[in-house]
Amino acid sequence: MEHELTTFPNGLRLITHNMPSTRSISIGCWVDTGSRDEEPHEAGASHFLEHLLFKGSEKWSARAIAEAFDGIGARHNAFTSKEYTCFWTRMRDEDLPLGIEILAEMIRRPSFRQEEIDSERHVVVEEINMNEDDPTDVAHEQLITALWDGHPLSLPILGTRESITSMSRDAIEGYWARRYAPQSVVVAVAGNLPPNLTEQIGAWFGDWSGEPIGHTLSPPTVVSGVSVETRDTEQAHLVFGSESFARDDDRRYALMLADHVLGGGMSSRLFHEIRETRGLAYAVHSFRLPFADAGASAIYVGTTPNQAAEVLGIIRSEVEKVVSDGLTDEELDRAKGHIKGALALGLEDALSRMNRIGRTELTGMDHLTVDETVEVISKVSRDDVQAAAKAAYSGPFVIGAVGPFGADDLERFVV
Repeated sequence: MEHELTTFPNGLRLITHNMPSTRSISIGCWVDTGSRDEEPHEAGASHFLEHLLFKGSEKWSARAIAEAFDGIGARHNAFTSKEYTCFWTRMRDEDLPLGIEILAEMIRRPSFRQEEIDSERHVVVEEINMNEDDPTDVAHEQLITALWDGHPLSLPILGTRESITSMSRDAIEGYWARRYAPQSVVVAVAGNLPPNLTEQIGAWFGDWSGEPIGHTLSPPTVVSGVSVETRDTEQAHLVFGSESFARDDDRRYALMLADHVLGGGMSSRLFHEIRETRGLAYAVHSFRLPFADAGASAIYVGTTPNQAAEVLGIIRSEVEKVVSDGLTDEELDRAKGHIKGALALGLEDALSRMNRIGRTELTGMDHLTVDETVEVISKVSRDDVQAAAKAAYSGPFVIGAVGPFGADDLERFVV
C-alpha cells in the first residue's frame, strides 16, 4: 500500500507512508483552515497563528523549541494558504518522539502570551511590508482581486497592516479555539516509520477534544476586468488569467498538459515566442490556482513597460491558438513525459511524500499512487486537452498588474 489511514475516536486522522530505506522521517500537522475562513475582524489570523504557535506552550517556550530542533539537526517550518495551514518538521527517524511532542504542544496548548503576540505582530507587519515591496507578489494579488473581488478567496493570506495591528489576543485565541480541533487536523508522516507510531500519535493527540467546523463554500462570479497597482517601476509585472476548474474537476489533468505546453517550461510556446524569439522578457510562465469551489489558470510575465502591450497581445494570441487548434502530437507526448518525470522526481524524499499524502487527505482528493496517476495522464487525448483548454481559457479574462500605467491602458486585452 502507498499509504495507511487511521482515524482516532476523537476524529483526528493519521496518514502514513513507510519508506524503510531512508533514515529520516517527516511529520506534518495539516489544519483545515486558511484565510478564506476568517471573519473581517480576523483578517490574517490564520497566518498570524502560524507564527504564534511557534512561540510554544507553557511547557515549551519559543527558544526551547528552536534549541530542541537545532540540537538534533532537524528542519521545521510552517505555511499558510487560503484553505489550510501546515506545521512540519523533518528529522532523523530516532528523533521522531521529540518531534511529535513539540508539534502536539504547539497546536494543542499554545500559550498566547501577550508580550509575544505584540512582538510577533511587528514581524508579520514586516512580512506584509516585504510582500508589498515585491512587485511580482503585488501583481499576483492584483490578479486575485480582479478574479474574485468581494469573495473570501480574494482575502490576502497575510491580512493587512490595520487588521494585524488591531487584532486582540481574544480574537486570535477565539479563532484558534473555533478552527483548531481534532476533526479538522490530519497528521501525515512519511519516512522510516516505527512500529508503534499510531500509539505515539494517540498518546499526544488522542485525548484532544473539540467541535468540528467546516467551510462556507460559494462559487464566485467572475467578470472581465483589470486591477493595476500604478508604480513608477523599471519593469511591468503582468498576470493574465481566466476562470478555470476547481481542484477536484476531472478535467484537471488535461488542463495540466495544456498549461505546460502553453507556458510550463523552456520548451513552452510562450517561453519560445516571448523570450527566445523576441527577447521581450526574462521570466514567463503559466500556473493554476485550484480551490474547493473555484479555480483559475494564469500566465505571468515581466517586461519593460513599453513592451507590455506587445507581450499581452502575444499571450492572447497563443491562448486562442491552444483553444482553437489544441496541441500537436509531439507537444502532447512531451508534456506527458514532463509531468510523469516531475511527479516521480518530486516524491523521492520523505518531506515530499508527507506533503502529498497530507494535502490529499485534508482536501478530500483521491489517493492515487504514482503509477495510477501516470496511467490517468497517459490516457488523456488531444481532444481532451483541447476541450479543457476551451473551457478554461475562453474567458472571462482578467489582468493583475504593477507598472507605470493604469487599468484603462490594459482593458482591451480582456475584451
